Amino acid sequence: MDYAKPKHRGYYLLPNMMTMASLFVGFVGMLWSLEGRFEMAAVAIMASCLFDGLDGKLARLTNATSDFGVQLDSLADLVAFGVAPALLAYQWHLHAFGRLGIVAAFLLIACGALRLARFNVQSGKISKKFFIGLPIPAAACLVAAFVLFAHHVDIASTPLAAHVLLVLSLAVSLLMVSAVRYFSFKEVEALRTHRFSTTVTALLLCALIASEPKLLLFLFGMGYLLSGLLYSFVLLPLRRRSLLLRDVPRVS
Repeated sequence: MDYAKPKHRGYYLLPNMMTMASLFVGFVGMLWSLEGRFEMAAVAIMASCLFDGLDGKLARLTNATSDFGVQLDSLADLVAFGVAPALLAYQWHLHAFGRLGIVAAFLLIACGALRLARFNVQSGKISKKFFIGLPIPAAACLVAAFVLFAHHVDIASTPLAAHVLLVLSLAVSLLMVSAVRYFSFKEVEALRTHRFSTTVTALLLCALIASEPKLLLFLFGMGYLLSGLLYSFVLLPLRRRSLLLRDVPRVS
């Protein structure tokens, strides 16, 4: 099936401009990490995630998708959601763990690169309903959200924050290259058939997060991380077991 081409060639620039904006904000976040402005660096990663979401939406709305845009998006994601959070985590607390801290920070980059490569290879071959492995923007935003959360509850300079960051960095790195399934929210029929209620719900969620962003962003991020584990290791096996029992012939 041939997709309709955009009316103006300039439409191709819109998604790529959003991608470059995501890359630029991620770069600024790295500079802030080096300067010790960790909360600002965390906010920059969040902003990169926003621009990253907009580039895909604009590409679909303007029918301006291209192989070049896909590759550019992946390269920008590796910097904004791989290098930037790794540098933030290392500069903030991971450096205190010596070689272990270096490994934990590097895994954020390495596993993020592997996650993006696998996503590009599997794109179009698997269902869009789920992501296989934790998406790299979600992993980066979770690390950034913890930085904001730790400052919010005044534990940012404590050993507790350092150890939680170490565990969190290792956990999201392994989850990115795992087979755990995470909802993508791209092919949810209920969202399409109830657009008005979906829009109202989204507005309410945004208002709720805006009331306590440093707290709720981290809680929602942890909820998303745990949702994949719950679905993959609890709900999915139960569903498969129920299907097997349904297919077993009953003896009268």
